[in-house]
Formats: sequence, C-alpha cells, structure tokens
Amino acid sequence: MNRRYAETPELIGRKLTSKCWILAMIAWPGIVLPLARGTETELDVPRYEIVRTDQPPRIDGKLDEPCWIAAPRLSPFRFTWYERGAQEQTIVKLLWDDDNIYLAHICQDAHITARHKNHDDPVPEDDCFEIMLAPDASRENNYYNIEWNVLGAYVDGHRPAGPKGARQPWDVQGLRMAGAFAGTLNEDSDHDQHWIVEVAIPLRNFAKAMKHMPPQPGDQWRINLNRHGGDTNFQYSQWSSGDTPVPAFHTPHRFGFVTFSSTISPFDPPSVSR
Repeated sequence: MNRRYAETPELIGRKLTSKCWILAMIAWPGIVLPLARGTETELDVPRYEIVRTDQPPRIDGKLDEPCWIAAPRLSPFRFTWYERGAQEQTIVKLLWDDDNIYLAHICQDAHITARHKNHDDPVPEDDCFEIMLAPDASRENNYYNIEWNVLGAYVDGHRPAGPKGARQPWDVQGLRMAGAFAGTLNEDSDHDQHWIVEVAIPLRNFAKAMKHMPPQPGDQWRINLNRHGGDTNFQYSQWSSGDTPVPAFHTPHRFGFVTFSSTISPFDPPSVSR
C-alpha cells in the first residue's frame, strides 16, 4: 500500500518512521479497529477530563510525544443515523495549556477523499472532521465550529445565538494543523487505512466567551466532535449522539462536557518526600 503525505501552508505531512509508528500504536490502542455494525441507541451525553501539558506537542501529525501517549482518549464515536455500510471508528485525544487547546485524531477510513486545500473551500465534500465548542458550559448556544480535511483545508463559523440564530462573521486566528494518511487519496478502487490530523487552536479566539482566560481547573466547556463525508461509504458519526430524526450536527444541547483538569500529561510535578 502506498503512503502519501501532502504539504500545504496550513499542513505539514511527514512520513512516520518505524519508531514513530511503534509509539503511535502504544499511544493509540485500537488504531486498527474492527468494523462494527448495528444501530446506536445510547443517548447519554459523554464527559471528558482534558489534562494539561507543560510541554506542548509539535504540530507535525506524528502524535509521538509523551504528552499524547499519556493523555486519555475520548469514548468511541457513535453512528447516530446509521443505515448501512462499515462503521469506521475515530480515536481522539485533547490537551490544553495557557495558550492553546490541542486535538489529535486518527480516522479509520478505507476510502479517503480529500481534494480541497484552502480556507473556506467546500470541505464537507471531502472526508472531514469537525469540532463544535461552547467555551462556557452555561451558555451552550454561543458556540463555534471548525471543520477540516487531511490536506489542511478548513471552514469556520460562530453562532452566538444558537443553531436558529444568525451566524456571525468569524475567522479563527493562528490555527495550526498537520496531517498524514496511509493509503491513496481519491482512489476508491483500493483500500486505505486511516488519516491523522493534529491541531492547535489558540484560546484567544474564544476569550470573549470564556469564564476565565486562560481556563482554570474545573472550568467546563460543551463540545461535540463530528465526522462525515467522502465519495464512498458516506457515514455520519459523533462523539455525543444527536437526537434529530435526520442528520444535524448543530444541536448544542447534545454537546458533551469537557472539564479542564490540573493534572499534567505525562506526569504531574514529583512530590517531595520529607
């Protein structure tokens, strides 16, 4: 199988060494995942504790730093509107520091589609990943979204008055991302393995909506993580299941809860024994 890695101003894809792959496998158990089938009926809102890092990861798409290895993974994605086909899973981890929230994901994908390369291109036509976030859990209807593909194309938006309210002009500033993929893009006659993106989102983009800048341990955000797109085996999947009869990601009342933790990945400062 071919391995191709793309480079754009927004994305730096690098070939992973054998050592990196070993570390990635340790850090991301289940990178080769069985294709589950069935319907998803569980509607419990998930919760996640996001740990700090004192050594920010290098945004290179490798996911081999100790902070990523030690960070907990989010619960598996749910296929809210499943009808048929292979349910391809997603592994996600989050980190934070005083400047950024960091996100890394591995998307199982047998047929990777990615044609767009620029900001505000029609990214939903490709296999894409999206974060929706409300930086104050008590104001879930004031939320932002950023959606990207493996080539670094992304779209962004802000809805300060909920899904039925008007969108407010907003462009995320200082976004950094890097990705890689195992397989061949836009060639569905073969079978690919997965695609990876690592992202750093500056917290200053949400400062006006946050209770504290930077966040304080115990602060809560509401977020959801979504996946869809591609030419073959189009599937919708989410971290927190929606509750609409047809696919709809703009359901902030269904976003999961993320709590900022004082725990440091990979290790808290050592205690002093007296």
